[in-house]
Amino acid sequence: MNEQNKFRLHVGMRNIKTALAATLCALCYLPFDRNPTFACIGAIFGTGVDMGNSWVSGGNRFFGTIIGGFLGMGLFRLYMCFYPDGSTHALMLLFVFVGVIILILTSLFFKWPGAIQPGGVVLCIILFNTPPETYISYSLNRMFDTGIGFAMALLVNLLLPRERIDNMKEFNRKINRKIKTFLF
Repeated sequence: MNEQNKFRLHVGMRNIKTALAATLCALCYLPFDRNPTFACIGAIFGTGVDMGNSWVSGGNRFFGTIIGGFLGMGLFRLYMCFYPDGSTHALMLLFVFVGVIILILTSLFFKWPGAIQPGGVVLCIILFNTPPETYISYSLNRMFDTGIGFAMALLVNLLLPRERIDNMKEFNRKINRKIKTFLF
């Protein structure tokens, strides 16, 4: 096997930044006795190699959650006009069909095509898996938590930009070469 094709386990800065963003989210939630799951997920999705990558990855998740959340709330409310208990009936198929089309058109209108998948997840969870008494709070909490995670990912990438890390690595290499030259 060629030496270049061997798998090499490596913990790089992106790994560390991702773990740091998720951990900071969880830490922020501790004093509030609030579940940090969706904030941590938002941070993990939102942490990229650089600020631009974070904006795209995290933005897809965040804006998809917002679009899917508001759309899900509106459609579920309308559905409950027909079935106040929120139980699933064949009419829900029409709501899902129309909801997905609106979601896609809205995401494309706002030039966030990557928001379609996460928005669809939130939409389906609201329509099929959220009790009528909690669909609004669930939706708003999901949007809020995802926003916190996205913001944390951006903050970590802002404080630890790739250029700064690369400069630190280069500085470290130079110091190591000088130390080796001096000692040997």
